[in-house]
Amino acid sequence: MIHSILEKSMDNSRDYLAGFADLAGLTQDPGLRYGLVIAKRLDDQVIDSIDQGPTFSYFNYYHQVNSHLSLVIHSIGDQLKALGYASKVVEPSIREKNSGDEYYRSTLRTPISHKMIATRAGLGWIGKTDLFVSKKFGPRVRLVSLLTNYPLPVSGKTIDRSRCGKCKVCVVNCPAQAATGQLWDIYTDRDVFFDAHRCRDTCMALTRERLHRESALCGICVSVCPAGKSNRDQ
Repeated sequence: MIHSILEKSMDNSRDYLAGFADLAGLTQDPGLRYGLVIAKRLDDQVIDSIDQGPTFSYFNYYHQVNSHLSLVIHSIGDQLKALGYASKVVEPSIREKNSGDEYYRSTLRTPISHKMIATRAGLGWIGKTDLFVSKKFGPRVRLVSLLTNYPLPVSGKTIDRSRCGKCKVCVVNCPAQAATGQLWDIYTDRDVFFDAHRCRDTCMALTRERLHRESALCGICVSVCPAGKSNRDQ
């Protein structure tokens, strides 16, 4: 049933990845045990253009994709609710400026993350600049997810450590120098290998300087990652 719901909700399935994860013990609501995550492949032409920093085309595209993913995930949630199941949407992006969550503003963390669901669903791993790196499209994706009590069929073996190896392209090219170069695994806290606050502050400065917008966008690490470039034709 879930596969037919996904087919109805996603307009071009080859540009999406969908993963299902068992999140027992990992959510604040134990009744919502299962996680669905959707990754939308990003346009190569737009991503290639941001190897030196954010552009207007990327700014507009970023918000367009977020809006699209929000519509998709709410549609899936509504269909599950119509069948009698509970669901809770995790939006594709948080607008920190409008967030009333002091915990998020001080830590840049959320109670449940798309990346955690995606790694537990076996779709990919976390890179050295805290990107989600999918096996199929590299980091050239945007994520959205929901929690539900619908018994989703777990889609793959959990990935619990980085597959970036010795590659440091994103580390070297990061304008914030926010990454230490250490590899991620599920036992290593984000702050050990990546300074999210330094990244956010640099992204905001770049967006103000180049686009005259109050937003935190960069995208350089997404653009330069070899995994995204090698998988572009798949």
